[in-house]
Amino acid sequence: ILFVLMAWYRYLPDWHVVFLPLFIIFAIAASLGPALLITALNVKYRDMRYIIPFVIQFGLYVSPVGFSSEVVPESIRFWYSLNPVVGVIDGFRWCLLGDASRLYLPGLFASLGVTALMLWIGIRYFRRTERSFADLV
Repeated sequence: ILFVLMAWYRYLPDWHVVFLPLFIIFAIAASLGPALLITALNVKYRDMRYIIPFVIQFGLYVSPVGFSSEVVPESIRFWYSLNPVVGVIDGFRWCLLGDASRLYLPGLFASLGVTALMLWIGIRYFRRTERSFADLV
């Protein structure tokens, strides 16, 4: 749909668009780690399902969805980039908007690191607790 709309509006992306599949994989990894962790916790603790909508809404407000991460002060920008979604959204903006959006590389690598850590923790915890899922359900 994206490329059809780009053709319709005669928007020609630049060479950054070749990195789009990498950022799609990054987005999948950034969502899979917490999803596995939350799934395992939800089976064990049933009340987790009531907390998740609030966590997701809070995550929406602290992620650069409605604003550019360039408005974040430089003094806290690296710490802000520890949110894995920041790297994903900034990467998508960079791929699709090209030079109109700058990519903050230290923040991108920090987001990648946190994403890898969350994925590792999520997979590890899910694998450890999945043996008891049938007993808990």
